Amino acid sequence: MTPLDTAHAAMQAAPQDDAARLRFYERLADGELFLLLAREAEGEQIEPRLFETDQGSFVLVFDREDRLADFAGGIAPYAALSGRLICGMLAGQGLGLGVNLGVAPSEILIPAQAVDWLNDTLSEAPDEVQARPEEVRAPGRLPEALLTGLDAKLATATGLARFAYLVSVTYEGGAQGHLLAFVDPVPGAEPPLARAVAEALTFSGIEAGALDVAFFRASDPICAKLAKVGLRFDLPELPAEPAKIPGAAPGMDPEKPPRLK
Repeated sequence: MTPLDTAHAAMQAAPQDDAARLRFYERLADGELFLLLAREAEGEQIEPRLFETDQGSFVLVFDREDRLADFAGGIAPYAALSGRLICGMLAGQGLGLGVNLGVAPSEILIPAQAVDWLNDTLSEAPDEVQARPEEVRAPGRLPEALLTGLDAKLATATGLARFAYLVSVTYEGGAQGHLLAFVDPVPGAEPPLARAVAEALTFSGIEAGALDVAFFRASDPICAKLAKVGLRFDLPELPAEPAKIPGAAPGMDPEKPPRLK
C-alpha cells in the first residue's frame, strides 16, 4: 500500500467525508507521479499518451514505476513529475487524470473539471501582511486534522528550514491567532513554505480557518520564547549527496518544467 492507496481507501470508506476526499487530492498533488508518454521526450517537450473514454480524454499517471510498466505491458516512455506540476500542465485543456488504472486499489478517473479545481486550489497565494507579535503562548486546541495535515505537509519541505514552532500569538493592537514560526529558512524558501501551510489548512477541510506564518533566524530573541511554549515540527534535512541530478530527465528540474506538445 502506497500513501496514495491509503488515502484513496480512506476516501472510499467515507464517501460523505469531505476531509478524507481532500486528503486524497493532497497526496495526489504532493507525490511524485509517472506520466505515461506517447513517445520519448524531446528535450523539454513531452507528449502524454491520451485515452479517449465516454467520460472524456484522459492522460494516465501512476505512483510507482512498476505500476506503469504493468499497465503498459513492459518498458514504456514516461516523465516523473509532481502531481501539482502535472495538474498545472493540464489545467484548462479539457484533460482528466487516470490514476493507477488497472494496477492498484487506488485506481480512479479524475475528470478535467476536478483537475482544474485542484490546480486553482494549489495556485492560491497566501496574503502577506506586516504585524509584530507582542506575546506568544502555547497553542490552543486545534483540530487534529490540521495538526496531522501540517505534519504531513512539512515532511515534504525537505531542506527549506530547520524547524517550526506552532504557538498562540497576540499582536500589537490586540489581534490574536495562531502562528507557525519557521526558524532559519533557506533564502527564497519563504513563499513555498507559506503556500505549504496554506495548503495544509485548505486540505484539512477546515472552513474559514486561518493560520499565520512568520520567519525568524535562530539568533532572534523571540526564538527562545518560541522554544519554551511552542509545538515543534522538525523539517527533513537534505541528503549529503543528492541521489538525482536536476535536469537529468524531464521534470526533475523544478525551474525548467517540461512543456506539453
